[in-house]
Amino acid sequence: MNHPEDLYTLDVSAPTVPAGLHLVAALTGFADAGSAVAQITASITGSLETQLVAEFDPDVLLDWRARRPVITFEHDHITAVEPPRLTLHLVRDELGQPFLFLSGYEPDFQWNRFVQAVVDLAEDLQVADTTWVQAIPMPVPHTRSIGVTVSGTRADLVESMSVWKPETQAPANVLHLVEHRLAGLGQQVTGLVLLVPHYLSDTEFPDAAVAALSGISAATGLIFPTDALREEGREFLARVDEQVAGNAELQRLVGTLEQRHDTYMEGNAVASPLTGADGQVPSADSIAAELERFLADRRSAAEDD
Repeated sequence: MNHPEDLYTLDVSAPTVPAGLHLVAALTGFADAGSAVAQITASITGSLETQLVAEFDPDVLLDWRARRPVITFEHDHITAVEPPRLTLHLVRDELGQPFLFLSGYEPDFQWNRFVQAVVDLAEDLQVADTTWVQAIPMPVPHTRSIGVTVSGTRADLVESMSVWKPETQAPANVLHLVEHRLAGLGQQVTGLVLLVPHYLSDTEFPDAAVAALSGISAATGLIFPTDALREEGREFLARVDEQVAGNAELQRLVGTLEQRHDTYMEGNAVASPLTGADGQVPSADSIAAELERFLADRRSAAEDD
């Protein structure tokens, strides 16, 4: 039989996991606007104390042709291979508070087994609650704070944090299914979907990562290092603003987004921050085309450093 626990291997040197920890989940794959999930994963695993608890089997869960390992090739030979990983770590935040962190790729296959495996791990490890995060592109301006749609069982967080509460159908992230399963079992679970400016969704947008970490902190009380990301965000937005200031068309498009956003946030007649009364949205292509040179210059500068 295909048991869910066969999808992962517990690390033999893993420490004993205390009961009652927060479980934080952040998986890349389907959508990661502004590279928010990738950035918070790098920040958490790169700057905090981590210990491997379990690792999932990529041969079972991944389409390798779609997500190929990265190799390092030096002159005439391969010096390193970096396969994609999906792991559960025990982490300590900046104050030393332990929590569990599920990170890596979103599975391509066997979603039902994977969802059950995560639910079983949460039960076996007696987690207090689960918080997961995703970032999607939306027609909102970079000149306003990044909003979030909150789902799950925490009515207090929905009330205090959720700026967009749509009634819609949309393609699911696998963590949506984890949330749905946990909620059905009466477990505490929170989903945080960040609303990232669509014209910056293909960039590494530091403010998206800061917003993600802030949302996780609000849901769990965990404290994360954000100083470096905030500084990078200030530099990034300064360059975006410089580009916008020099282009009248960009100013008009961003101004339209600002107007619709502000009208929605004021609780006026606009039904959604995505569209105006005419039902139209400023073209993502229009904004992206104007910013293409800026982004290309930024990537080139980063490569030269």
